[in-house]
Amino acid sequence: MPDHHIAFVALGANLDDPVRQVESAMNELAALAGTRLLGRSGLYASAPSGYADQPDYVNAVAKLDTSLSPRELLDQLLEIERQHGRERTFRNSPRTLDLDILLYDDLELDESGLHVPHPRMHERAFVLLPLAEIDPDAVLPGRGPVVDALAGVVRNSVRLLAPRTSR
Repeated sequence: MPDHHIAFVALGANLDDPVRQVESAMNELAALAGTRLLGRSGLYASAPSGYADQPDYVNAVAKLDTSLSPRELLDQLLEIERQHGRERTFRNSPRTLDLDILLYDDLELDESGLHVPHPRMHERAFVLLPLAEIDPDAVLPGRGPVVDALAGVVRNSVRLLAPRTSR
C-alpha cells in the first residue's frame, strides 16, 4: 500500500465565473487518483495583489490525503489549471484558476518549480484565513502555527463569500 500524505492546496480564480472555477477545481482535486478530499474551506473574496487592475479573487483551501508525491501532485495541479484555460501572461496576471501546494506533511522542498511550503503563504491573509478555518492546528514548517502567522497579516482585503460546505 502506498504511503499517504497530508497536503494543503490553495485555489484562486478571478476570471470566467471564479466561484464556478474554484468549485469545479475542488471536485477535480477530490477525484485525483490516490487522493481523498479531507476538508475544504469556505470561499473568500480578496483584492488582487501585485497587479491591481483586475477583478477581485475567489480563494479557498483544500486539505487532501494523497499518495501522490509532491512533484506528481504539482503536475496534476498544473494539468487542472490547463484544463481550466489558465494562461501565464505576466506575474500576478488575472487567471481562470491558480492552484498551489501550500503544505505537504512537514516537508520543506526547494526544487525547480516546486517550493513547499509555499514561500509567500505566511504573508497572505487570503491563504491563511481559509487554511486556519479547516485546520487551525496546521504548522508552517520553519515558521510555526498558522494562527500565529495569521495574527501578523492584514485581513481587511479578505472577506468570507460563502461558508464551507459539509465536505
